[in-house]
Amino acid sequence: MIRPCFLIIDKEYSGSISTRKLVIETAKFNVITAYSGAEAIETLAVFPAVHGIVLDAGITDIPAVELCKTLKEMGPGIPIVLIGRPANVSAPQADHYVDSFDPTAVLALLKSLEPQKAAAIAQHDAALKD
Repeated sequence: MIRPCFLIIDKEYSGSISTRKLVIETAKFNVITAYSGAEAIETLAVFPAVHGIVLDAGITDIPAVELCKTLKEMGPGIPIVLIGRPANVSAPQADHYVDSFDPTAVLALLKSLEPQKAAAIAQHDAALKD
């Protein structure tokens, strides 16, 4: 089984890793993390086969609109999920928007992007419990 892999672009905090990374990994999805727009561009160039990109709209080194545009040029078929407060989110190139305060919504959306693989993971988990 090949698990979906997502590029997470999140703010970096001293001494901690991305909370979104942890949430997404609980669904047994693979995660590659970038802590800036520039790092995300470099990472996508090295790992272009991701199943989706999750972008925190609060990343400050590259405006979200510009970063989404660049990422779409690099991977036109890769869905971008922009996360932020609804009043502050604006990037026409993003495919989906999620309120930053609802990690379950992010996880549900990512599962909907890869429903067959998400179902296979759930089925595998159920079999482990037996």
